[in-house]
Amino acid sequence: MLPAPADHDWVPVHGGESGARTFRAGDGSCYAKCVPADQVTELEAARDKTEWLHTQGIPCPSVLDWRVGEAGACLVTSAVVGVDAGSVPPATLARAWESIADAVRRLHDLPTDTCPFTHGLTQMFALAQDVVSRGAVNPDFLPVEQQQTPPESLLARLAPQVEWRLGQEAAESVVCHGDLCLPNIILNPVTLDVAGFIDLDRLGTADPYADIALLLGNARGTWRDEEQAAVADETFARRYGTRLDDDRRRFYLHLDPLTWG
Repeated sequence: MLPAPADHDWVPVHGGESGARTFRAGDGSCYAKCVPADQVTELEAARDKTEWLHTQGIPCPSVLDWRVGEAGACLVTSAVVGVDAGSVPPATLARAWESIADAVRRLHDLPTDTCPFTHGLTQMFALAQDVVSRGAVNPDFLPVEQQQTPPESLLARLAPQVEWRLGQEAAESVVCHGDLCLPNIILNPVTLDVAGFIDLDRLGTADPYADIALLLGNARGTWRDEEQAAVADETFARRYGTRLDDDRRRFYLHLDPLTWG
């Protein structure tokens, strides 16, 4: 299903979940993701989301090729040149932090009525219910203090808040990345501006905290200590233009790990 070898010298990057495979062109100019037949619909949605965001003035990959057949499908996208924000040291991330906040704000400022995709709380919670029911939660994704707690109990703790959180989402829905961890933010290594967002499979309208909680929580793995993390949180909130709601943030930070499996 990959484009002809004459097009590019494809190098395997890693084996994805459920049979998905990712390849990088030998010259680094593009990536190809190939999936079996039962995952074509999901990859087609990722293609559509990437194409849409690319038209909105938000830096991200462009779709270069799409091939589908009986065996599955392959999506080829351009590479976003730079370094992922999850691989830089604390001092570098600190210098890039305001640029990251600005880029997230620009994404969240896109008009929701023009976005044809949703990835809101109803969808997230249903996904978590499915993952938990299949016993597919990866404990390594959970906060350390929750890794010995049965996922069913973790989900049950969140359930009473869902109706309230849905009201918050309805009042403040934005266009979210959906998986806003540092490796999905690519930085210009010279200017440290955001060169683009990648891995847009979960893009859609949602509560802004679906992105904010994950970004700030993931960045804690880079900051030297809690003091630097607290300063970074304040800097993000000021630059983004919000006052952080710790309870709302905690809800989404605890829900997200239950949706992967």
